[in-house]
Amino acid sequence: MKETEMIFGTRAVIEAIQAGKEIDKILMRRDLQSDLSRELFSIVRGTIIPVQRVPQEKLDRLTRKNHQGVIAFISAVTYQRLEDIVPFLYEEGKNPLIVLLDGVTDVRNFGAIARTCECTGVDAIVIPNHNSVSVSADAVKTSAGALLSIPVCKEASITEAIRFLKNSGYKVVAATEKAAKNYISADYENPTALIMGGEDYGISSDNLRICDEMVKIPVLGNIASLNVSAAAAVLLYEVVRQRKIEK
Repeated sequence: MKETEMIFGTRAVIEAIQAGKEIDKILMRRDLQSDLSRELFSIVRGTIIPVQRVPQEKLDRLTRKNHQGVIAFISAVTYQRLEDIVPFLYEEGKNPLIVLLDGVTDVRNFGAIARTCECTGVDAIVIPNHNSVSVSADAVKTSAGALLSIPVCKEASITEAIRFLKNSGYKVVAATEKAAKNYISADYENPTALIMGGEDYGISSDNLRICDEMVKIPVLGNIASLNVSAAAAVLLYEVVRQRKIEK
C-alpha cells in the first residue's frame, strides 16, 4: 500500500470525510481515547466506512509518519449505491446482470473477477463493507483497469442486497459445491444476480437459504472446487452463451 493512498492523523481523517473523500476503511489504535477520536466515531456512525481497532505495531508498519493512532485508506473509486443502480439499469432497457461477492478477501481474486465481469458485460459488482476486499490501487491494477469502468456497490449487508435484488425482479443464483444442480441447467436469460463465495468458507448459510437457486460446477479431479475467480468466469460465460450476446 503506497502512502499516497492513505491519510494520517485523526483531524486529517475527519476533514477528509467531511470534504467528501471516498474512504475505504479506517484503522485506529486499539487503546486510543480522545475527544478527536470520539468525534471521528460520531462522524463515521451512519456511514458504511468500517473502523478497525488494531495494535500500534500494525500502524507503525504501514508508515513512519506521525499517524497519531489513526490511518484511513482512500478508495480508488467512488462506490455506487445498489438502490440507485437497479432502477437505472431498468430505465436503460437492459437485461441486467449483477455479481455479488460474499466474503471474498483476496485482492488478486477480486481483480480477476472484475476483469471477467467487464469482459462479460456485468452491470455492477456488489461487496460488503466488512470482511471483504475493497477497490484498492492493487485491485485496480490486478483487474487491468476494469474496476475503473464497472460500478462497484459497497453495501452494509450482502443479505439485504440479495433481498433487495429479489424484490426488484432479479433471480438470485448462488454458486456452491453444496448444490445438486449443474450450472448449465439454470436459466440466466432474465435479470440475474450471481453470488460467489469467499475463499475460505464460501457463501454464508444465511445467504444460501434466501437465494432463488443454487448451482455447482462439476469437478472431476481431487480438489473440491475451483478458485472463485475461475468459477466466476465459467458461470459468467454461461450467461453470455445463454443470452447469445455477440459483438
